[in-house]
Amino acid sequence: MRKSIYLLIIILCCAACEGKRNGNNNDSEKPAIAVTIEPQRYFTEAIAGDKFDVVTIVPKGVSPETYDPTPQQLVELGKSKAFFRIGHIGFEKVWMERLLENTPHIQDFDTSKDINFIFDEHHHHHNDEAHSCGDGVEPHIWNSTENAYIIARNTYKALSQLDKENETYYLQRYDSLCQVIAQTDSIICGMFSKPKKRQAFMIYHPALSYFARDYGLLQISIEEGGKEPSPAHLKNLIDFCRNQKVDVIFIQPEFDARNAEIVAKETGARIIPINPLNYNWQQEMISIAKALTTKE
Repeated sequence: MRKSIYLLIIILCCAACEGKRNGNNNDSEKPAIAVTIEPQRYFTEAIAGDKFDVVTIVPKGVSPETYDPTPQQLVELGKSKAFFRIGHIGFEKVWMERLLENTPHIQDFDTSKDINFIFDEHHHHHNDEAHSCGDGVEPHIWNSTENAYIIARNTYKALSQLDKENETYYLQRYDSLCQVIAQTDSIICGMFSKPKKRQAFMIYHPALSYFARDYGLLQISIEEGGKEPSPAHLKNLIDFCRNQKVDVIFIQPEFDARNAEIVAKETGARIIPINPLNYNWQQEMISIAKALTTKE
């Protein structure tokens, strides 16, 4: 692990130097901004418009909790003008300090600033200690309409700082994004105002903590401290789900569904695939709410 980090940092330094000689000094090319995950690219592109190219470091279908970047991603990062971090995800905890130390030309912005965090001292995502969040912050802040306003505001401020001349342009697009967020929240609130709303749901990996807080729901995680549940814990989960009348179990493409299938078989709950890392943020938020408020 340590050798691979050193090797990739060397590659990053070379890429940064190459970017300064070639890409970053070419006025005909748009400057690039690197972001960690796809939903963050959605927010950034919504405000940046055609002024920046936005590059996602963690690819689709991969967990940002444990991802190690490839040399190509480091090349892209080395050519970027700025990095917008989502805040406390595992990838950033392991890599960002090292990477940014070796690319001093890149400006670093934390879009989680001013978020009202959920803290969980047991919130870890990998057996490797290096990939645990460490500070206990529940990192999935983007799965929340309330947090989305804050992420959007931080993104707008960062873009205005990077490109002061186009601040009015970014403000207009920021206002438009806030309208989309408001519309999303209104649709979801309308769904949960109906008598069929469910107070509790199960999910393998606890990515909807902030979503649950926004709408007064109970999230039950199959993971136990970021690890596979023990047989005893799984039995307790089954009993608890029966008690809470859980009939929806969410699964994500990055994680094994076998334990979810066991719980579903024992409780009669439906298994519903979701993708909290979907670029189409509004569509995903509404789809999650629909799954919790609509019977088959």
